[in-house]
Amino acid sequence: MATELKEILKKVRIIEIQTRSIVNDIFSGEYHSVFKGRGMEFSEVREYQIGDDIRTIDWNVTARMNHPYVKVFEEERELTVMLLVDLSSSGNFGTVNQMKGEIAIEICALLAFSAIKNNDKVGLIIFTDEIVRFVPPKKGKKHVQRVIRELLYFSDNVPEEAQTDISVPLELLSRVTTRRSVVFLVSDFLNSGYEKALQIANRRHDVVAITVTDPTERHFPDVGLIELEDAESGEIVLFDSSSLVLRNKYSTDNERLRLEREKLFRSINVDYIDIIADDAQPYVEPLMRFFRMRAKRFR
Repeated sequence: MATELKEILKKVRIIEIQTRSIVNDIFSGEYHSVFKGRGMEFSEVREYQIGDDIRTIDWNVTARMNHPYVKVFEEERELTVMLLVDLSSSGNFGTVNQMKGEIAIEICALLAFSAIKNNDKVGLIIFTDEIVRFVPPKKGKKHVQRVIRELLYFSDNVPEEAQTDISVPLELLSRVTTRRSVVFLVSDFLNSGYEKALQIANRRHDVVAITVTDPTERHFPDVGLIELEDAESGEIVLFDSSSLVLRNKYSTDNERLRLEREKLFRSINVDYIDIIADDAQPYVEPLMRFFRMRAKRFR
């Protein structure tokens, strides 16, 4: 147990070093511009000026002063960032540099360190088809190190055939987080039946779906006759990857599922980021594109 803890702490340190330069050089400013506080707090009342929104007029003060006055609100800067992370068995798959689960943890570390650099709180829900761990949101570097430590520990101890139920963390989120939060839902989304829960969560929070996919889950290479095991169900099938017909059907089916997922996200106004694990740190450019897109939207 002591050896395992030592290895996890070593990994935490490595991830912190790997993400530090990205956070400092790129993400902290982008994060701040994109995830500004959405709540508005009352600041003061002042005289109406030409161009002010008439909806902000304080009619009680206006009546007393016999002159129009408006309410002034200031942005509530502090945010709560919730990380909902799928650590089911299908994350233990990767054909290039890393497993999907490893990439998911690095993405979470990047977002968490960006959050605390902006003095925001970070919380964590690890899930499979059940809740594995809930860490209430807090501030500070030590807290983020704990979040990463929990992710690493449970990623190394995922039960075989642990399946995915995305509805489970979304339903817990609604019970434990009353304040509007920025929610990053990180999964490979090999699941269905979560649509209603996602829609409800996005009404209350600012939900961003991050899909992590391995390249072979989109286009299977020709490697001859091969046994494939479903990471979550354990079912083994024999697949003839030398057949162009079968490979095309495989690609078509997966593309259809991807398009259906993106159609769902758009229909309920959930922002999404598609990460394909085809390179070292494959998430940097997609996250940057997402940040730039949102920054333009909220200008």
